[in-house]
Amino acid sequence: MRERRVADYSALPDYGFGPKSPMWWGTLGFCALEGMGFAIACATYLYLAFVNPEWPINARPPDLLAGTLVTILLLASVVPNHILKAAAERESIRAVRIWMPVMSAFGAAPLVLRWFEFGMLNIRWDSNAYGSAVWVLLGLHTTHLITDVGDTLVLAALMWTRFGRSGKRFSDVSDNAFYWDFVVLTWLPLYVLIYWVPRL
Repeated sequence: MRERRVADYSALPDYGFGPKSPMWWGTLGFCALEGMGFAIACATYLYLAFVNPEWPINARPPDLLAGTLVTILLLASVVPNHILKAAAERESIRAVRIWMPVMSAFGAAPLVLRWFEFGMLNIRWDSNAYGSAVWVLLGLHTTHLITDVGDTLVLAALMWTRFGRSGKRFSDVSDNAFYWDFVVLTWLPLYVLIYWVPRL
């Protein structure tokens, strides 16, 4: 029996951007799962704050300096992140090579500040329920920062190799920028909970 070719799709690209990419949907699913983890951690924090007559428990509110600097850095990173995303979707290797190190720096700088931030919480993780809740919230977000910075550094290095010229790598850079937006957005309610709820 002879097969009849209906259509030839061999000229179509094997990658896409945004919803056209399976990796984008995977990243979206990852964000949904992690977002639920953040929501549960935030709900736990708020429940503990509601049932305890004193909040924070046996501690001063966290010092504002490091957490506020992290917030400013993360918000400032949104602009270069979107410039990088647009460059990746234009498949401009030159622009991507410029902006990937910039985003790597914007990812690493909050991690340096985060090291000091843990010390400015004014409580240990094992002191009481308040200490545990605060450290879990900050620890969860730190894990996401580390994850994205690692991915960004690897992609930045790949863009200087022959693999960086493939369309798939540009799609990966775009998805990485999408995930960074998630990291920034999830920090904003955490900042309010950790630094301002104890001051109410």
